[in-house]
Amino acid sequence: MILVTGATGQLGKLVITGLLARGIAADGIVAAVRSPDKADDLAQLGVIVRKADYTDPTSLKAAMVGVKRVVLVSSSEVGQRAPQHQNVIDAAKENAIELLAYTSILHAETSPLALAEEHRATEAALKASGVPHVLLRNGWYSENYTASAAMALEHGAVLGSAGEGQYATATRADYADAAAIVITSEDQAGKVYELAGDESFTLAEYAALLASISGKEVVYQNLPETEYAKVLVDVGLPEGLATILADSDVGAAKGGLFDDSHTLSTLIGRPTTPIQDSIKIALK
Repeated sequence: MILVTGATGQLGKLVITGLLARGIAADGIVAAVRSPDKADDLAQLGVIVRKADYTDPTSLKAAMVGVKRVVLVSSSEVGQRAPQHQNVIDAAKENAIELLAYTSILHAETSPLALAEEHRATEAALKASGVPHVLLRNGWYSENYTASAAMALEHGAVLGSAGEGQYATATRADYADAAAIVITSEDQAGKVYELAGDESFTLAEYAALLASISGKEVVYQNLPETEYAKVLVDVGLPEGLATILADSDVGAAKGGLFDDSHTLSTLIGRPTTPIQDSIKIALK
């Protein structure tokens, strides 16, 4: 059996979709979720739903009984990820998991993004554990920007602190397909995949695409990091998240979210989804 953590989250659910599409039987998939009552749609497909909380080692160990492989989708709780991931790794070791695939961050070892710190800690913990593992170092999701496309159109501006930094984004579905392929393939232990979109863009180019596709005027406004973080807080984001997002833009300006290896498209056997397509879907 293959267990997917965070299975009711946006990426985790897509990984399960990818596994089913690859012919993995529903009863060979375990959806590990904090709230099983929120996974009724997965249960109706025949997927096994088990309660598993990143902060509850006992639940994680119980969820992995009979499981051979695990996709560890990184926790969404920034600042708490390292100990949460350690709990999953410990459970995997106790259950003699034969392969664990972890969704890390692009170029984790050298990434200038503050977000990378917990990913580096998790990668180190995996190495120390002895659990056979493969690293899926995911770049930025296209949805990180297209989710706010309507707001950008409303205000006529895309805001950020990325300067001329290039974003080689792909959709969550692209990354999920990669995870499904890797976890169902042989001889993966020890491999590291640097995953990113085939095409890249600056935020100014993204704003221009928004304008072209929508027919409305949209420009990119580059702000100092602290000012951008303040804007994000003003629109309702928690201060910690706003700080992380602003830092990520600055990291992008340093090349932290760019990769042109085409590893992702090679792995999934098709081109990654162009940002233009993601914009069109977001604006429907």
